[in-house]
Amino acid sequence: MEIAELPPKVTGPSAWYGPDQAAANDWLVTLNDAQVAEMEAQAGAYLEAGGDIAAMTKADFPLPESMPVIAGAVHECLHGRGFVALRGLPSHADDIAMAAALFYGIGTHMGKARSQNGKGHILGHVCDLGLSTTDASVRIYQTTERQNYHTDSCDIVGLMCLRGAKSGGQSGLVSSMTIYNEMRQRRPDLAKLLFEPMATDRRGEVTADGREYFEIPVFNAYAGHLSALYAPHYVRSAQRLEGVPQLSDAQNEALDMFDALADDPALNLEFPLQPGDLLFVHNHTLLHDRTAYEEWGDLARRRHLLRLWLAIPGARPLPEVYAQRYGSIEIGNRGGIIVADTELNAPLEPV
Repeated sequence: MEIAELPPKVTGPSAWYGPDQAAANDWLVTLNDAQVAEMEAQAGAYLEAGGDIAAMTKADFPLPESMPVIAGAVHECLHGRGFVALRGLPSHADDIAMAAALFYGIGTHMGKARSQNGKGHILGHVCDLGLSTTDASVRIYQTTERQNYHTDSCDIVGLMCLRGAKSGGQSGLVSSMTIYNEMRQRRPDLAKLLFEPMATDRRGEVTADGREYFEIPVFNAYAGHLSALYAPHYVRSAQRLEGVPQLSDAQNEALDMFDALADDPALNLEFPLQPGDLLFVHNHTLLHDRTAYEEWGDLARRRHLLRLWLAIPGARPLPEVYAQRYGSIEIGNRGGIIVADTELNAPLEPV
């Protein structure tokens, strides 16, 4: 296959290489004292008034001092390199309600929180629950296993670090746009295969269409944008499901090349999140990872992050095929996992 048959090479800030980002380090933004004080004051006031975090809106959480940095983070995610880290907040690891109110309140100024699982959790907990992915209903974020580079089912995913691991648990990012450019140049024949639908396992969270899997290409070119959607473990585990087309040798080779490029230190960026750090990642142009980690052996000290999946006003248009996973492609009101009779809620403990 000729390169000319594929979408053009992606140019601009979303197609980056990890060593360049590590050297620049301008993706890490430190909040000033006034911004931190404003955010903490609003979180404290909301909780003191008995507010339900799941019902919070941005009108409940006014942030005039902090809005420029939040708006800048959204713009950088959607139109720049695709990620931003904010530092300066206390982690409030021993006061989950305070941490959750802070994080969710900031999120209301970015977009609309979406359900992250079949239980309707719009506030997620990323920590080890003593589970194993040998159980088909378990997701990797509930274990200490490496996650591998993947996307989540929303426009922007946000993470707040409460506690780190004893060792490991590094965050990793890689540009799916750079992966595309490299495959386009080196193996256009394999790049072409990633524009064809591939089955991805829903891991038991069956949505309205009644299927145990969805079929969306890894790469999707639409309305002038190239977007990526990929969960390597769940593409592989979908092969066990009835009715799923079996991957060809060429498709497996294409996936292996994609994974190898994502794992290449010449492309990716790894870094630790400190307690209190916030990280926001644009799923349509980036993949994220977490290395395997060792716990402290004390449940009260376990590695723990909070997570938001956000639908963002002003985000890029997505093709109709995304509705299989996102439920809708309506900008500002899409993404997440909605199963029958799900009631949205924001649990303050991992469940």
